[in-house]
Amino acid sequence: MAEVGYCVKCKAKKEIANPTKVTMKNGRPAIKGNCPVCGTAMYRILSSK
Repeated sequence: MAEVGYCVKCKAKKEIANPTKVTMKNGRPAIKGNCPVCGTAMYRILSSK
């Protein structure tokens, strides 16, 4: 399943390049990666379930 996130720089939804699953400081899971077009960092916060 390709993870899709919002790139703030491109102002569009894009597929996240090099996605890695991380846990944020508050304990919620997230996907962290880069925009395939401009290289800006992208995050997608996941459900805690």
